[in-house]
Amino acid sequence: MDDVQPDAFRAGQSGLIVRVPEAEPAVGAWRDRLDPSARAGVPAHVTVLFPFLDARLVDGGVRAALGDLLSHHRPFEARFDHCGRFPGVLYLAPAPEPATRFRRLTEAIVERWPENPPFGGAFDDIVPHLTVAQGQDESVMARAEAALLTSLPLVTRVSTVDLLVHNGRQWEQQASFPLR
Repeated sequence: MDDVQPDAFRAGQSGLIVRVPEAEPAVGAWRDRLDPSARAGVPAHVTVLFPFLDARLVDGGVRAALGDLLSHHRPFEARFDHCGRFPGVLYLAPAPEPATRFRRLTEAIVERWPENPPFGGAFDDIVPHLTVAQGQDESVMARAEAALLTSLPLVTRVSTVDLLVHNGRQWEQQASFPLR
């Protein structure tokens, strides 16, 4: 839901995320100012798959298939212990082992729905991350990073994947699928 321009959001888009509420105290104010997805109603999160299917295609069968697929993955602890950068993007990065677990979630969903590669196939690698800022001057990114480093590490328990849908103005949660 992040790493895209705010005008790229359109009604009916959907995505799958893992919420990271434990990060909100550290990243909330930065994301509100510096991340368009936050202003569009997306909480602190790691994207599992964006874009997913158009909302018109997410029926009971798709929800059941997602629920079944995700039930084959076990809950896990994710530790965010450093910041990372993509061009124009500052993010919190999970430690290597939980990063692998996030990747496996994405790969399993893409295997079932291959017509929906992560970020539309724009990137070669799946890099799990929690976006804090994008499209900002280097000085703004450096200030945000310095402040964030004082709050790390952050630890969360990953036990669900949420389906969000854009309603034309902002993102709304439509379903939550437990890991078992």
